[in-house]
Amino acid sequence: MRLTQQALEQAAAVGAVADDVPELKLAETKLAQAKADMADESYKDARMQAEQAELDARLAEARVLTQKSQEQLNVLNTRITRLRKQLGDAQ
Repeated sequence: MRLTQQALEQAAAVGAVADDVPELKLAETKLAQAKADMADESYKDARMQAEQAELDARLAEARVLTQKSQEQLNVLNTRITRLRKQLGDAQ
């Protein structure tokens, strides 16, 4: 459960928001279910839900990081295009 909570916190730290990243919402839901399963002493179900929640949180984090990287790449490509145009105009 602690690892799952840490994965959720890490996803949030990189900017994942449950409203924007469905995997994070899913992870939060599964963690809540895991806690409920623990309270019901359904330990096997709790463990499975917690593991799935951790993986969903890690996927959410990866998606956010990928999106940020793609945005940075787009900015760099725009700058490169602008510089090439300036160099072409200068010649």
